[in-house]
Amino acid sequence: MNVVRQPQPVLDKRGEPHVRRFEEQRWLIDNIIRANGIDWDQPRSLYLSAPCGVEANADFAGIRERVKKMADIGPAFEAVARRREAKAKAAEEVDRKVTARDNYFMAAVHWGAAQWPYDENNETNIAYNNKKRECYAKYAALADHHVEPVWVPFRDKAIPAWFHLPPGYAGGRIPAVIAVPGMDSFKEISVALYGDRFLNRGIAVLAIDGPGQYEAPMIGVYFSVENWMAAGKPLVDWLSSRAEIDAERIGCSGTSFGTFFGTILTAHEPRIRAFAAMSVCHEPGCHTIFQEASPTFKKRFMYMSGITDESEFDRFRKTITWEGHAEKIRAPYLVVAGECEELSPVEHSERLVKTVKGPKQMVVYQESRHSVGNVPAANLGPFPQTLVADWLAERLAGKPFASEHWFVRSTGQIDKAPL
Repeated sequence: MNVVRQPQPVLDKRGEPHVRRFEEQRWLIDNIIRANGIDWDQPRSLYLSAPCGVEANADFAGIRERVKKMADIGPAFEAVARRREAKAKAAEEVDRKVTARDNYFMAAVHWGAAQWPYDENNETNIAYNNKKRECYAKYAALADHHVEPVWVPFRDKAIPAWFHLPPGYAGGRIPAVIAVPGMDSFKEISVALYGDRFLNRGIAVLAIDGPGQYEAPMIGVYFSVENWMAAGKPLVDWLSSRAEIDAERIGCSGTSFGTFFGTILTAHEPRIRAFAAMSVCHEPGCHTIFQEASPTFKKRFMYMSGITDESEFDRFRKTITWEGHAEKIRAPYLVVAGECEELSPVEHSERLVKTVKGPKQMVVYQESRHSVGNVPAANLGPFPQTLVADWLAERLAGKPFASEHWFVRSTGQIDKAPL
């Protein structure tokens, strides 16, 4: 297999995307953040905090207090990232390796979070990205399991990734999952510092920033349906080439917009044995998320697509559809969604599931919004992240299942119907 040297981020002189609602409503966004905090559009501080563990709780509590407007986000995370990095270096100097690795991991997460408001390859975003990679590489060198940087050859560029083996891996071929993050998350938070759901089940993880995601557009790998159609083959080729991986047991997991990316990838890579989607983005053309939700979503996705002109993007977004692709899927397919999904009406996911030709399951949580959880149905019924991990582990083990639609009520009761 070709060995790809680490590409360097490319400074983009075009500037950030121009989104009319974002520019006209910036004052409104800042007032909403002042009233509701950093989690005004999604529980960002929760999903960033979760892989770090309890020690990071105070970090995020402080950031929630500090952020009063959008311009505060990058500097707030940068300040905490520098503090965590300093703690890591101090621990390393006195040979406290566990403390050092934990703090390097948390620093990497904060550096990545600091990148979020920067929808262009400017000096700040590139600097934050470099610090994120530097800290995560130092964490990887000290981690309690094997972690290595990966650059999967992709056309004339590469897909950035981190490859994780379960703690205590002692040889033999094991299953693997390609972890696809969402629009606003990144590969470094795909695997938890401790107690990762896939690693704990003996499954290796290839955590990627696929076309358009976080580090990928910094090196010129932008989103398009065609790029995601082409991404599966080199990723599975890379995993199949590893002595540790059973090439017959490779699955994929996608969260938020990763549910769309992973669907396209799975549709065009028949060696994917199962795909699990949670927190759906399945509306063809994406009207709701780009025209009705916070304008930050549209601005971010324009950056991911390498487009700065809004009218050009409005034409381009009509190509964002699973129609004509989902029909090709024969592998087991899982969708986990919220009843009150506000970014992609759930009926589009229900239609997609009916289109998939293989065995399938759809699980809808009563009263849950886009980020599935934080409602009684998720606490009293199957915990969503655990359900996904168990489902993928069982599919990669070859266990059969019934094609069913589940509705998880607020009591934890599950209503089941055949699909």
